[in-house]
Amino acid sequence: MRPTPPARLRIQLDGQPLSVAPGSSVAAALAARAPGNSRISVTGEKRAAVCGMGVCHECRVLIDGHLRLACQTPCQQGMRIDTVLDRALHAATANPPDGHHSACDLLIIGAGPAGMAAALAAAPSGRAIVVVDDNPAPGGQIWRDGPGVKLPGPAKRQREQLARHSNIRLLCGTRVAGLAGQPGSPALLLEDAHQGWVQHYGSLILCTGARELLLPFPGWTLPGVTGAGGLQALIKGGVPVRGQRIVVAGTGPLLLAAAQSARQAGATVVRIAEQAGWHALLRVSGSLTRWPGKALQAAALFHPQYRGASHVLEASGDGRLQHVRLRRGHREERIACHRLACGFGLVPNTQLGQMLGCALNLHNGLHVNDMLQTSVPGVFAAGECTGVGGSERASSQGAIAGYAAVGELAQATRLAPGLARWQAFADTLRRHFSLGEPVLALARPDTLICRCEDVPQSALAGCDGWIDAKLHTRCGMGACQGRVCGAATQALYGWQPMPSRHLLAPTRIDTLAGIGPPDAHADAPHDNTPPPRSGFPE
Repeated sequence: MRPTPPARLRIQLDGQPLSVAPGSSVAAALAARAPGNSRISVTGEKRAAVCGMGVCHECRVLIDGHLRLACQTPCQQGMRIDTVLDRALHAATANPPDGHHSACDLLIIGAGPAGMAAALAAAPSGRAIVVVDDNPAPGGQIWRDGPGVKLPGPAKRQREQLARHSNIRLLCGTRVAGLAGQPGSPALLLEDAHQGWVQHYGSLILCTGARELLLPFPGWTLPGVTGAGGLQALIKGGVPVRGQRIVVAGTGPLLLAAAQSARQAGATVVRIAEQAGWHALLRVSGSLTRWPGKALQAAALFHPQYRGASHVLEASGDGRLQHVRLRRGHREERIACHRLACGFGLVPNTQLGQMLGCALNLHNGLHVNDMLQTSVPGVFAAGECTGVGGSERASSQGAIAGYAAVGELAQATRLAPGLARWQAFADTLRRHFSLGEPVLALARPDTLICRCEDVPQSALAGCDGWIDAKLHTRCGMGACQGRVCGAATQALYGWQPMPSRHLLAPTRIDTLAGIGPPDAHADAPHDNTPPPRSGFPE
């Protein structure tokens, strides 16, 4: 008989005891304590999680002496959390590297709908498959787990199917730190909460998903302002919103989904401000007859506070969000609220693919052919990293990539018509929810563009591109490595952010110290020939 889990977990937050619900994220614990911030910026501003999915790095804190992201870390009994980093640094202890190296036939980065579909398609081949994801459980952002979350049937079934395959090794709470391979021996540097290691592979499928486009506007750095998807992720992680007044603003279907998540968690959604005009919205509604399920889903999510041709102007408050100013047509309104969730669309996560040498397509996703092969031999890509299009498109692409990666090309080809149907849906949304000029002109000279290094728009006025801005202002040089400000400057100024050359994110010294010369496992193939059958030993 399994022991009954505790009703509450006891943790320490900045030396003070705190109880939280089992399964809550550390970000939820931070949000439960006023003013809810996780760090102090370089210019003294209070900051809190904005993306909720490990991108913005605003929620980095010390957890049991190790620097980690609060939104990606579940609370554990007795856990010690410190938000004043300089005070707590003396407590940090490094785990010495154990020299662990590993190899697999197929490495899949990302365990969302695309990654899970890819692993399940490839599994019958008997290949040794490793699936890596930085979330605590598989499912990606759309099927993100947490206290009180009721997972949909497809998510449960795929988790169960993954567990039944002994040749699939699932590594959750693990991220790609950077590149680690040698010529002829491709490998990535992986890191979890305890150690880092070099993972060799034969073939690679990138299912790295997408992140929110976070556009700067006055007050967007206040605690309480998040992305629309970020609000969903934080609510799933246990952030308390019951009784709070919430404004959702931006563009696209994600606004309705975020509002629905907030309502189900007990919040009052006082406004949904969609920047697209009603003519565009009516065209989208008419086109959804080709996808009846999506039409029903949109109708079920509709909210009486939904307003077209409306967008955010400013967020304000004393150390935390208190009011939002919106524009609707020629009118302005000021709304008192506890949270503002802004979603201006999604941006494909292509950094790892670009570091590997993969080319981009016209929509700034990874370029792939009909078999989801990128421009780099042996590297495939599936899901939102090839272009934003929803979970159905991602699952279709993942299955095709999984079959193709193990040489089952006939199986992959049979899935092409289904993918074409969902690609058409993605193209429809892209046409009708493009950003308008007013949304791209919200930032003032003193509005911060780079949140990590507190670089205002005025400091970028004389820069002629991304590299110039990094050289003169440190824009993009912070912990998120330009994921937030890089996408913002691309939308605002047309700059093309360049990927890092070796490391994707801040990485522990002991992880870097563990990189040694290639070991006996370093001879994994890296060509278009499917690797030999070699499932994991029991």
